[in-house]
Amino acid sequence: MSHKEEHFSGSDFLKDVSIGMADGLTVPFALAAGLSGATTSTALIVTAGIAEIVAGSIAMGLGGYLAGKTEYDHYFSEKNREREEVEIVPEKEREEVMEILGEYGLSVQSQVVVVTELEKNKDKWVDFMMKFELGLEEPHLNAARKSAITIALSYVAGGFIPLAPYFFTTSSEEGLYLSAAITMVALFIFGFFKSKVTRQPAWGGAFKTMFIGALAAGAAFLIAKWIS
Repeated sequence: MSHKEEHFSGSDFLKDVSIGMADGLTVPFALAAGLSGATTSTALIVTAGIAEIVAGSIAMGLGGYLAGKTEYDHYFSEKNREREEVEIVPEKEREEVMEILGEYGLSVQSQVVVVTELEKNKDKWVDFMMKFELGLEEPHLNAARKSAITIALSYVAGGFIPLAPYFFTTSSEEGLYLSAAITMVALFIFGFFKSKVTRQPAWGGAFKTMFIGALAAGAAFLIAKWIS
């Protein structure tokens, strides 16, 4: 009987979607709720909401790009350093390889065999050290750009969910009620499926995500109401 392993392979994509969608649902929702406590004008809330979504998506996307670019630069900086060490102090690198293999339970004889094979290909030797000594995986060339686009679009998609009701209502109070209802459902569904995909308790993740969004919006509303 054949065994097929099932592993989720889109962890980076899911992480970026989660970052963008979570903030996109929460921040514009909190802003709209806060403004609803200070003004009755839905036009003002819509204008401020759209401005926040545009600014937020750019900021979040840029942050994702810089994080990915930093990871890419860091990897190759460490790889160049590791390559120099293999060339300059190979004895020390051999010892480090044997220590790593020893931690995995390989005998000294097996360690020697592996080290001997690695020495035949210095590129593979460096790759081994990058992965098992430093715990670094080579990032994809376009990962930073893809991350930025994914986070930004997810933010926009999430941001228009709590803002949408204000387009079709004339009262900020009515818009707030509809926005809260729609956003709570969206947060619940988002939290549920995110937890499901990452093999976390789905119901717990759904309620936790919804609670965080409600807490942020409630705080913004109360503060704006108090100040106004």
